[in-house]
Amino acid sequence: MNLKDHIRSVPDFPKPGILFYDISTLLAHPTAWAETINQLARVIRPWAPTKLAGIESRGFLTAAPLALHLGLGFLMLRKKGKLPGSVVSYEYALEYGSDTIEIQSGAVSPGDRVVILDDLLATGGTMAAAIKLLENEGATVPGAACIIELSFLGGRTNISCPVETLITYDE
Repeated sequence: MNLKDHIRSVPDFPKPGILFYDISTLLAHPTAWAETINQLARVIRPWAPTKLAGIESRGFLTAAPLALHLGLGFLMLRKKGKLPGSVVSYEYALEYGSDTIEIQSGAVSPGDRVVILDDLLATGGTMAAAIKLLENEGATVPGAACIIELSFLGGRTNISCPVETLITYDE
């Protein structure tokens, strides 16, 4: 099955000049969605994760069902102020300013092997920050995976671990 056939392209979203790759059409197709989860499982199993982490918010859609499929725990990596209780934060630079990503305190322990998932790899800034946050907490990040990669943005070069993607757009 060609998963690319199930991705909808939306021109000029969220602003003029941007071509948005929408996974909602993939999620709505049960056979294609099951195949996506199966393909992601095949690429991340060799990394022997003990937990999966999803980056807010579409990374949750990928990591949570995949964690269930593989019998692993699921962790949420969220924007600042979105998680209850004690959190650990990591601030990172953006093109114009900064952002912060957080995880709940105690969500990972030294020795945990956490694979990070998101729907799309663009510039790699948030993914790189997620890796640093987890490593700062003592976890090992053996790899990351996304459904889509926008290879023309070069995000892969900003990631310090192996990255697997299922669909690549070159422009």
